[in-house]
Amino acid sequence: MLTPFERGLIAHLIADWLLQNDWMANNKTNLRHPAAWTHAAIQAVALTVALGWQAGLILGLIHLLVDTRYPLRCWQRIFRQTVNGPATLHVSIWGDQVIHIITIAMWVALTPVYG
Repeated sequence: MLTPFERGLIAHLIADWLLQNDWMANNKTNLRHPAAWTHAAIQAVALTVALGWQAGLILGLIHLLVDTRYPLRCWQRIFRQTVNGPATLHVSIWGDQVIHIITIAMWVALTPVYG
């Protein structure tokens, strides 16, 4: 039996890595682009299956906002992380994933049904 966090994490990884295509990956940072909303909807459906409709709705919207890269850019600026050079792509990908995973963990920890 998986914990709620494990279900949410697996749902996120499936939606973010297995169900995301080049079109979504290349355009999801633009809130006005349909790819951003399509990717967020896929996340919302996966998280709904894993954690229920409220989690799917809220975490799907948060995922949309995180994918704008604004939260990551703020974090990188505050902690003076690399934004140029060969490590930039890895720092950005993993920073993005950590932010998404933290939001799932916070949802599970702060929602009375789970915590």
